[in-house]
Amino acid sequence: MAQLSEGFESVRLSAAHADTWSEDMQDQAETALVALRRVLKATASNVKAVATKTGLTASQLLVLQVLRTQGETLTGDLARAVDLKQATISILIDKLQEQELVVRRRGETDRRRVWVKLTEKGLAALDGAPDLLQDTFRTRFGQLAEWEQASITAALLRVVSLLDAEKIEASPILDVADVNDPLVANGQ
Repeated sequence: MAQLSEGFESVRLSAAHADTWSEDMQDQAETALVALRRVLKATASNVKAVATKTGLTASQLLVLQVLRTQGETLTGDLARAVDLKQATISILIDKLQEQELVVRRRGETDRRRVWVKLTEKGLAALDGAPDLLQDTFRTRFGQLAEWEQASITAALLRVVSLLDAEKIEASPILDVADVNDPLVANGQ
C-alpha cells in the first residue's frame, strides 16, 4: 500500500509541475493535446525511419521479425502472433512475397494450410532495420511498477473513450497509416 501511495504522490508532483513543460500552457486539456500530438509525431517519425531504411511498413517489418523468431509459420499463427486479421495478414504476405522477402508454400497433406518462410533477402532487410517504436515502448513500459502500468493503461483507455475511438480496429503496432498503405511502404 505504501508503494501505491508513493506512486500517487509521484503522479501528483508531476501534475503539479506540468506548467514547467510549457510556461504559457495553463489549460490541462491543452497539455493533454500536446502530449497526444507528441505521441503521434514520434510514431510518424518512427514509421518514416522504418520506411526510409527498409521500404517496409511497421506491420510488414513486424511480420518479418516474427518469422525470424518462429521460423516457417502457418498464416493463421502468424496473424495471431502480430494480432492482425487473416485477410490483413494475407495482403501483407502478398506484398512481402512480391518483394521476395518471404515465400509461401501449401501444405502437402492439407492444401488449405499455407506456410510462410523468411527468405535470405527478408533476413537481410531485418538486419538493417531500425527498432520499432512499440519494441522500445514494451521494454520501457515493462520496467515500470505495476501500479504505474495500470494507471497509464487506464488513462489511455479513457482517452480512447474521450475520442469516441472504441470501435476503431487496431493492433499493438504503432503506425500512422493503414497496415497496407503503399505510400508508407514506399517511404513517401
